Amino acid sequence: MPAFRIAPAVAEAFPDTLIALVTATGLRGRESWPHTAAAVEELEQELADGTWHPADETDPRIEAWHTAYRSFGTNPRRIRPSVDALGRRLAKKGSLPRINPAVDSYNAVSVRHGLPAGAFDLDHVTGDVDIRHADGTESFTPLGEPDTVEHPKPGEITYTDTTGVLTRHWNHRDAHRTRVTEDSTHVAFVIETLHADRDGELLKFAADDLQGLLDPHAEQTAVHFISPAQPQVTT
Repeated sequence: MPAFRIAPAVAEAFPDTLIALVTATGLRGRESWPHTAAAVEELEQELADGTWHPADETDPRIEAWHTAYRSFGTNPRRIRPSVDALGRRLAKKGSLPRINPAVDSYNAVSVRHGLPAGAFDLDHVTGDVDIRHADGTESFTPLGEPDTVEHPKPGEITYTDTTGVLTRHWNHRDAHRTRVTEDSTHVAFVIETLHADRDGELLKFAADDLQGLLDPHAEQTAVHFISPAQPQVTT
């Protein structure tokens, strides 16, 4: 089973980082997930009613990621953190994309709580996963573009396994190789904050929220936390 690690240089640069790692085994992605469908529809209805709006770049939760992106040379207005891009899409279109139940679950939790979230099909992860600065030699194939190969800029923060990069710009975009599909049965979900002192309880609530959506459709789920104080977790 792969370990997830936060590199010392990343921990030093972002000492208040807290990442929830929610794992699920025996996922059944081809059955109906009514609680996930209801959670997505509730968000869309609250937006339509004007009783709730997704966090935007003026929100401290999003602003923190913009600042982080700039620190490693990424323009967050052009290449947005995942939660920022998803919230903007929801605000503009009035609806979230429907991908598959597992992806829809973490998208709903991400937008609801204003925290970036993503997922990896662990059956396609090789070796351990490190959250580290890229050196520029790594390769990345973007989600939905299996014939494209990119190379992160040196210093860009990535999730990387022994084969290549799993996410670019920390959480902007996931890799095609480890994408979660309806047939994925062993998945690691991540939810992230750079300000555990301010948003740590929110992150833990979001992780519980996601676990609650996954539980009825998995043989087993678990929640772990990665931080500079506990930089490694084995799934």
